[in-house]
Amino acid sequence: MNDIKRNIGKFGEDASVKYLESKGYLTIARNYHSRYGEVDIIAENEFYIVFVEVKCRKSDTLISGIDAVDKRKQGKIIKTAYVYLQNNKIEKQIRFDVIELRIGYKVYIKHIENAFDGGHEYAFF
Repeated sequence: MNDIKRNIGKFGEDASVKYLESKGYLTIARNYHSRYGEVDIIAENEFYIVFVEVKCRKSDTLISGIDAVDKRKQGKIIKTAYVYLQNNKIEKQIRFDVIELRIGYKVYIKHIENAFDGGHEYAFF
C-alpha cells in the first residue's frame, strides 16, 4: 500500500475514533488482527461491543463505503470478531458497523449501525 493510501486510512480511522468517542463510545482496540483478517476499530457503549469497518472515499467516488464491504469482507470481519470474543470476556451484545468518510472540501461521516449481521454460519470455523 502506498503512503498516500496509508495516510488516508489512518486519517479516516482517527476521525472515526473521534466521532465515536463524541457519541459516547469507548475505543477498546484499533487494527485488531487475526489470521482471518482485521477489524479497524473495536469500541463499546453501554449496550454493545461494536466491530467497526472504516471506509474512506473521495467525494466523487461512485461506490459507497458500505458497498465496498462485500460478503467476503464481512466474513473476514466476523471471523476476526469471533477470535476477539474467544480471547476476551465480553458480556455485551455484539454489532457490526461501517463508518464511511467522504473526503472533499469537507469531510462527511456516515455511521451505519448494524450494517451487517454476524449470523450463525460463522459460529464454528
